[in-house]
Amino acid sequence: MKLSLFVAAGFLGQAVAQAKFPAVLNSTFASSGPRNVRIDTGTYGPSVEEYHYFYDQWPIGLAVSKTGRVFTCYTRGTYAFTLGEVVNETAEAAYPNLEWNTPPRGLYNVSNGVVFGSNDASHFVSVQALYVTPDDTLWVLDTGRPTINQSERISMPYATPGGPKLVAINLTTNNVGRIYTLPLTVHYPDSYMSDLRFDLRSNMMESGGGIAYIVDSSNEGRTGFIMIDLRTGESWRQLDQHSSTQVVPEDVPSYQGLPFYLRQKGHPLGFQEEGLDGAELDKYGEVMYYSALTTDYLYSIETRYLRANPNKDPLANKRAFDNVKDLGQRGGNANGFTGDSLGNVYMLMPEHNAIFIYNYSTQLTTPYVRDPRIIWPDSANVGWDGYLYFTINQLPYQPDWNNGVDGRVRPGLILRSRLPDGASKNTILI
Repeated sequence: MKLSLFVAAGFLGQAVAQAKFPAVLNSTFASSGPRNVRIDTGTYGPSVEEYHYFYDQWPIGLAVSKTGRVFTCYTRGTYAFTLGEVVNETAEAAYPNLEWNTPPRGLYNVSNGVVFGSNDASHFVSVQALYVTPDDTLWVLDTGRPTINQSERISMPYATPGGPKLVAINLTTNNVGRIYTLPLTVHYPDSYMSDLRFDLRSNMMESGGGIAYIVDSSNEGRTGFIMIDLRTGESWRQLDQHSSTQVVPEDVPSYQGLPFYLRQKGHPLGFQEEGLDGAELDKYGEVMYYSALTTDYLYSIETRYLRANPNKDPLANKRAFDNVKDLGQRGGNANGFTGDSLGNVYMLMPEHNAIFIYNYSTQLTTPYVRDPRIIWPDSANVGWDGYLYFTINQLPYQPDWNNGVDGRVRPGLILRSRLPDGASKNTILI
């Protein structure tokens, strides 16, 4: 059993038991001192366990298999590998091997003074997100855009076809299966794929195959959704630059009680402006819930509008634009999303050191878990074992956002907490 958080004795004479969750109003409070002064304990919800510690690479995405294998990925910079498997409490190993993580021609090249990412479709360039479907396939989303140091400033090369890709790995054999690459009309040079979801049912597409929904969260270009027909390999876009997917200007979030402004080396003071980020399907695959990172608003769209291929239906884009629903505010900025077998949509809330749940039956946001160790929850995954797993990487304190000064303190973490009401992995969409 990994460590769980207890309120420090100096704070609190008697810890508040949290036997029931989701949390209820006032569950975050306790009393301290001889006069019983009310304090905020910084916690509510189920116990939070420390599952894994990162001492080398800061984690981004993660996925948990049916058999309990845990995979993590890392935005490529100077790291030796970008996709790993947890091998013990403090270490990960390159997955499926180091060769797949090492493009022989390098991560990028320069043409006429312009830096482009590798076009190598048979090696990982920079993996951003992972997902394990109920058939125990690990899906690997490669942006094809590594982070590099150039003239003492962090930069990101433009993508070239072949580098950005979706890769399927059979977890029984550990062999790479199908590789899906994207044309320039779907994945632009300044696109940045950041998350993915699947519906593998054969009746979802005319081809009889399943579908992948991919988030393009580009800060430089056109935010929107990318869809891939998993049988034919055909891909298309929807909601390009729709207002619900775009950045909210001049957003000033607060982390750990501190107002946050973007301080990038060589640039004037700015704002953290992040577009489309979190996305999750409802239990039955009929609705996609999503939002930009730096907004307090949650949106949804019926997935039939995303599945409509504009290459075959000239009105598909207009219908998608016309059918976005504004679900209102949800209580703060949110990063990644995930969902469970009961239809709960979990939203990672970095401003609150917390994870909230959107309940589509009541159309309300409810608290799930809060903990001082939740310092930028970046990605979450529901396991078959009844736990929610989530990575912690202290992202607001990275050097690229703080004039080159790295304020993060190792280790990074995978934390986990029990799901409410016996929830587990959703296995309907297969």
